[in-house]
Amino acid sequence: MHGAQPVKPVAPLRTSLVRAGLALVVIACGLSLRWHGLPLGLPAFVVKYGGSLLWATMVVLLVGVLLPRLSRMQLAAIAAAIAVVVEFSRLVHTPWLDAFRLTTAGALLLGRIFSLWNLVAYAAGIAFGVWIDRLAETRSLAQSAS
Repeated sequence: MHGAQPVKPVAPLRTSLVRAGLALVVIACGLSLRWHGLPLGLPAFVVKYGGSLLWATMVVLLVGVLLPRLSRMQLAAIAAAIAVVVEFSRLVHTPWLDAFRLTTAGALLLGRIFSLWNLVAYAAGIAFGVWIDRLAETRSLAQSAS
């Protein structure tokens, strides 16, 4: 079956550790893109939506760290729900939430401005996260077999 988990899944702890490592790499790439993308001459579109794509990829991987026994489609569904809630939360304005959004952490985690285009970037990021998770598991299984 396409997209199904293998018959002998990798141990949950190992799966979580691999996903955590991948999440750290994605976070580093996302921060590098946001902080250095424009100075390097990358188009603003690539910096903004590339960052959103990597944010959603990170969410998939971190959900997978916390819930290693779920299928990739379940992880993707949870990540999509988180992405939708976070994006629509940008329409909510309270003093404490707006103050948090003005911090670096708030801007990176929650964003500042609502955009339906972010949802498209998130969908692509979730698909990318599922793909790299599958690729990492396939490589891990191949290394275990040899």
